[in-house]
Amino acid sequence: MTLAAAPQALAAPVVQSVDWLAIAPPTITAVAALLILVADLFVAERRKAFLGYAAIASLAVAVVSLLPLRKADRATFCLTTAPDVCSYTADRFTLVIQFLVLGGALVTALISVTETRRRLPAGEYWFLLLSSAAGAALLPAARDLATLVVALEVASLPAFALVGLRRGNRMSSEAALKFFLSSVTATAVMLLGVSFVYATTGSLHLTRIASRMEDVPGQLDTLAQAGVALTLVGFAFKTAAVPFHFWVPDTYVGAPLPVAAYLSVIGKAVGFSGLILVTVIAFPAHADVWGPAIAVLAALTMTAGNVAAVRQSPTRADSAVRLLAWSSVGQAGYLLVPIAAAAWSGDVRIGSTVAYALMYAVVNLGAFAVVALVARTKPLNRISDYRGLYATRPVTALVLGFFLLCLAGLPPGIIGLFAKVTVFSAAVDAGLGWLAVVMGVNVVIALYYYLQWTAQLFRAPQEAPEAAPEAAPARRRAPALVTAAIALTAAAGVVLSGWPQLVLRFAAVDLF
Repeated sequence: MTLAAAPQALAAPVVQSVDWLAIAPPTITAVAALLILVADLFVAERRKAFLGYAAIASLAVAVVSLLPLRKADRATFCLTTAPDVCSYTADRFTLVIQFLVLGGALVTALISVTETRRRLPAGEYWFLLLSSAAGAALLPAARDLATLVVALEVASLPAFALVGLRRGNRMSSEAALKFFLSSVTATAVMLLGVSFVYATTGSLHLTRIASRMEDVPGQLDTLAQAGVALTLVGFAFKTAAVPFHFWVPDTYVGAPLPVAAYLSVIGKAVGFSGLILVTVIAFPAHADVWGPAIAVLAALTMTAGNVAAVRQSPTRADSAVRLLAWSSVGQAGYLLVPIAAAAWSGDVRIGSTVAYALMYAVVNLGAFAVVALVARTKPLNRISDYRGLYATRPVTALVLGFFLLCLAGLPPGIIGLFAKVTVFSAAVDAGLGWLAVVMGVNVVIALYYYLQWTAQLFRAPQEAPEAAPEAAPARRRAPALVTAAIALTAAAGVVLSGWPQLVLRFAAVDLF
């Protein structure tokens, strides 16, 4: 170093600056979680509902805090020696996924208030929900593997507790244990993969990993490929991809309904965000490893999910939740298709997955909200319980029918149809004709169980003498916040069906 350069080196910043506006969405959510946990110690039992209202307000503020970031040009926690290498980036991808996560958590909170009044401890529930949402909002902004893993665990660990939060319920405890053991195993495998990647590249930042993966010495190439494959395992578990999907049906059934709704949307958003970041940004040099693997996973996942959903008996207890659980596995297969296509197409425009995820989040949360409403009078949650729903709750039946048709991809659910076409086109454009054929077959299979449930809504109610005493409770007034959640998701679904370009435009732009 020359004497002239020495003063410049001494003047270089040695402490990272923090862009508080960039990190506002997850920070607001995390701080609100801590404040609610402390407030729970001082709030009287009869006023616990105010904790729920505070959680809803904090999530709404977190969503609003995304507006100042709409230029998508902020980054923070950057290396002082390389300011362009950052651990947190608020780009288009980050903002869209954060909107999905925080908006989905907000809808979940609306559904949850009634549950916390009846069967769940309010303070613990809201703390865990907000903590998980904070981790889920942090993950899409992470641009190094350490932050990515920490965000994934912050999103996951509270979710285990949420599943088992119904005290004295054996099914809930078993679901939480199964979810926990499966997730811990997947995380351990993923951490082993991360260590292999670090050993071969000497860096944890995604962009630096990408550049160094291209020049890995021959003797370390096998280790690098093993690291790529093992790292994908943890995120494949979160997406409920086959064969890492066995926890899904039992976990959804054992969990409180709002938690099942949360896992079906926000849990998947976490998995797909991480999967996109590590494949498209960190591992493009090994697309020949992860591309075929994800393509096969997509085919197996959509097939296993849809076939299992078809086999659900309408009269079985919890069959409505089980069908939505297996349906979410099938939908995960569709979401994997554009990621696999990115390995062959050579570009990073995986916006088709993001667009489909936005559509799925709206309609699936809406379907769970309706199920939560019906479960108040039909606690067995059977599909057969929905027979004749139009006769007693015509608006609810029409809304649920609309959600199911969106998931099936049939009019008037135009957004579901266009989202599936976008994903299908991604496979065709990448030369994955066989995967497009598999997807087409699975879409037809899914039509059967979605239409079967929809038909139940409009059939004549079964005439049974013992059914008469249940008629009065069925006419009870619906909780205002659950009604608000249904109305909000239904309105969003109608708007997206009328203007699908609101989300489909993400399929045609570079999100990074």
